[in-house]
Amino acid sequence: MKESFSVLVVDDEELYAQAIGSELERAGVASDLCYSGHDALARVETGRYDLILLDHRLPDDDGLRLIPLLLARQPNASLIMMTAYDTIPNAVAAIRKGADDYLVKESNLESILGRVLALRRRKELYRGAERPSELGREGLLGRSAAILEVIGQLQRISRSPDTTVLLTGETGVGKGVAARHLHRISRPEGKPFVIVDCVSLPANLAESLLFGHEKGSFTGAEQARAGAFEEAGDGTVLLDEIGDMGEIQGKLLRVLESRSFVRVGSVKELPLKARVVASTNQDLEELVKSGRFRHDLFQRLCVFPIHIPPLRERVEDILILAEHFREFYSQKLSIETGTLSEEVRAALSAYAYPGNVRELKNILERAVIMSEGGRIELRHLPERMLQGERPPASMAPGIPFEFLPGVDTMQSLEKRMIQEALVRANHVKAEAARLLGISRYQLLRRMERHGLLPSGSSEKDQE
Repeated sequence: MKESFSVLVVDDEELYAQAIGSELERAGVASDLCYSGHDALARVETGRYDLILLDHRLPDDDGLRLIPLLLARQPNASLIMMTAYDTIPNAVAAIRKGADDYLVKESNLESILGRVLALRRRKELYRGAERPSELGREGLLGRSAAILEVIGQLQRISRSPDTTVLLTGETGVGKGVAARHLHRISRPEGKPFVIVDCVSLPANLAESLLFGHEKGSFTGAEQARAGAFEEAGDGTVLLDEIGDMGEIQGKLLRVLESRSFVRVGSVKELPLKARVVASTNQDLEELVKSGRFRHDLFQRLCVFPIHIPPLRERVEDILILAEHFREFYSQKLSIETGTLSEEVRAALSAYAYPGNVRELKNILERAVIMSEGGRIELRHLPERMLQGERPPASMAPGIPFEFLPGVDTMQSLEKRMIQEALVRANHVKAEAARLLGISRYQLLRRMERHGLLPSGSSEKDQE
């Protein structure tokens, strides 16, 4: 049965909110209406929403302050800020706090309805792939375009059970988590998930550990043993840090091409039934150029590559993950903690996370322990985070621009800010995004909107 798409409309102008609700109903979209920040927080505690339309100015609260509070309780929802105040700082602040987009309130509701329907189509594409109960437990959770793309790719490749997958990304981004998720959604329930650590794989025993051996096949082989590929059966083999694999690369290539292997000391071919997933934090193409990795093996592994972006490029996911890890460790350690304070949220959002999601997870585990059952405060965070905190958007060095009354619009100012940031960043998009206070993927979407991307280019082309 197809799940419905549900919207929460938060606006103190009751007639405007009701008009939006009526338009959504005509389009077949379910909606709930509320007219204050207090009511909105109460609704998200009990209901489930795919999208929150949030007014900037409410009678009892500031919409900007509410964004992280609402998203912490509805981590899989999208949020659009609606504002009558057509200013770049407000828009940037909303995006920094986790909003997907901002819209200027107009009497014509076509732009709002169009955005809602576009988000519904995107949600339908990823429906069933997010599963926060499974993904969030280990960190593959978020609402950024970057992580939704990863989840979508995993969902698509799950339909091809034998295809080799290559996961790339920095240490701590969640490559192992992604591999386990792919295993869960593509292999029969209860089948083995076998990890081979290529970094610690001894050269003299690599073949035996991967393919197995017969009794007496070499000194010390006192009994027959199955290797990783045989133990995995119909499950999954994860070749972790494949870039560090040594002389056995050629034999691995033959196994992947023939989908069969032979135990050491045997001539009997055994079928490879498992899916093979490889992961690396290294640039395999550079390793190929330097002669440290076989080109043909690289081509074989790279049938379906998935790049998992670092957490600094998923800024909108930080607080969602932080709240999830806080709740996880509170339950695991039986330590009651309150929701994260605004000061703690600001510090968490400002940090660069060289250790990525793994570092954030460790930070929250430590904070829960240090809180001793009270509310998590700044003093419970590592000193390195507080020293490296960036100023909030309102205090950060801005991109100077001149407003031309009667000429400039919100869109033209945004386009000029992006162009100026790109020049200052020497067209390095990750740096330009940092200057603007948004994620790299948000920058790419806005560049596309303003016609600043080359025609026919893809996000991969913009790396």
